[in-house]
Amino acid sequence: MVPSKVTKPSIRFKAKLFRPAMEPARPRADQREKGESWTFLILPKNASAKLPSRGMTAIEGTINGFPFQAALEPDGQKSHWLKVDRKLSKSASAEAGDMVTLEITPAGKDTGPEVPTDLRKALAADPKARALWSDITTNARRDWIHWITSPKQLETRARRIKNACSMLATGKRRVCCFDRSGFYSKSMSAPKAAI
Repeated sequence: MVPSKVTKPSIRFKAKLFRPAMEPARPRADQREKGESWTFLILPKNASAKLPSRGMTAIEGTINGFPFQAALEPDGQKSHWLKVDRKLSKSASAEAGDMVTLEITPAGKDTGPEVPTDLRKALAADPKARALWSDITTNARRDWIHWITSPKQLETRARRIKNACSMLATGKRRVCCFDRSGFYSKSMSAPKAAI
């Protein structure tokens, strides 16, 4: 008897696309361009609850029938949000203010997070930290990266990179007490929508 292929159940929902609000009172030109070039949506709580993690989750699916792969980010409210870049928005024939139809499933193979340049350089300079980084899980890497990139101050980020390399070099595989959903620490949230 040939084993049947296991299929993951699809999660279907509709959501509204929002344009992110500008953070500073007078944004720089590069920030204006970034804010105008992408949109985002927040998953309904019942759709998010069907995902395997409250933290960042790799998905694949369709938006208005157009196939895509992406990573959902936690919104700090026990749900997730999705960044919809200009290319995906155009392919889905959708723009800010539109309701879109999504059908998603957790991704079959998680390719892992993009390692920020400053962290990559620090790991390259520390063989012990780099060795453990290569051995930890994708979720553990995501947690480390989020912990490092979440502060607003560059000094805090630099200090966290230094501390992360030190902890990894001594064998620490996970960031202690890291709340992947952002609900308890409020360290994660969806962007604010422009009005």
